[in-house]
Amino acid sequence: MATRLLSHCLPFPKVFLKRFSNIKSYINLGTEMKLLNDKKQFEKALALFDQHGVNNILTLSNFTLTQVLKACAHVGDLQRGKIIHNLIASKTKNDIYVSSTLIHLYVHCADVASAKSLFDSIKNKTPAMYGIMMKGYIKNKQANKAIALFNEIQNPNDVHMILLFNSCAQLKTKEALDLVKKVSKQIPKSFYSNPHLLTSLLDALMKCGDVVHAESLFYSSKVKVLSSYGAMMKGYNPYDVNMILLFNSCAQLKTKEALDLVKKISKQIPKSLYSNSHLLTSLLDALMKCGDVAHAESLFYSSKEKVLPMYGAMMKGYVHNNLPDKAIDLFNKIENPDDVNMIILFNSCAQLKTKEELDLVKKISKQI
Repeated sequence: MATRLLSHCLPFPKVFLKRFSNIKSYINLGTEMKLLNDKKQFEKALALFDQHGVNNILTLSNFTLTQVLKACAHVGDLQRGKIIHNLIASKTKNDIYVSSTLIHLYVHCADVASAKSLFDSIKNKTPAMYGIMMKGYIKNKQANKAIALFNEIQNPNDVHMILLFNSCAQLKTKEALDLVKKVSKQIPKSFYSNPHLLTSLLDALMKCGDVVHAESLFYSSKVKVLSSYGAMMKGYNPYDVNMILLFNSCAQLKTKEALDLVKKISKQIPKSLYSNSHLLTSLLDALMKCGDVAHAESLFYSSKEKVLPMYGAMMKGYVHNNLPDKAIDLFNKIENPDDVNMIILFNSCAQLKTKEELDLVKKISKQI
């Protein structure tokens, strides 16, 4: 009886606490969903929304709504996204982030018409919105529309330039190549410090067939990244000479990513190509310069026909990896060393700085 009476006497505090709890959950919902989205756990993010926000969607913050729509895009739940759009239609007119996320949802789910309709209805379009729409056209194989949209942008930034080049690379036509050349001449020099832009430009030139222009731009570039090498290599036939270029590129980079690429490609090469001494030499050079001495040694000693450049690549690699003793030992196995082998030998001796190496230098120099 007392319990029943107490429950009747305290209706307001109970309701207040329940509402306070709901408000608190709304505040935390967007943050918690973002954490899940950042971890690419989109299904879990939507499950959280279904649990705490689906029945109160009109009271949710715009930040939370963008997280819901982002999750819908990544799982391909277009139907849910459209339902939410209809419910929050009034909010999309005033919030650029919600509008942008909706456009991304539509193009990501291949509903380009809905994306275009929403995009056209927005009076004050941001540069990011143009980028999302262009990217959507490219994703849905409508590169011509992406180019047309680019021409509507008054002051395109480097992201828009990248997307333009990506569009031209998709078309692979003479008209696309002419546009790439025209725009690349008008680009501010500061844009070329963006490795992503340079990579997309190289990719467009190569795919549109202007290898000479691409090579000229590539070799004149002071800062090269792995993706730039990749863009160049995609334009070549991935065998023989092209494999040599790839290995040479990786040797210049000297990174773990480059080493992983060398190993991956070397496993895919037909065995017949290993009879090409130039290819084998470039592979040895790449392995040594990327720090995998053991793999290079295994490949070198398993090779039946060794040529002088292969010895040179190994010796240079030993010097590069602070193993001058091994370079000298390998030199002593060469029957008729050339001048390159001699130079590397002297570099090895200089690295050791011992009396024995000085005597060796004197001995060899007398025989030259």
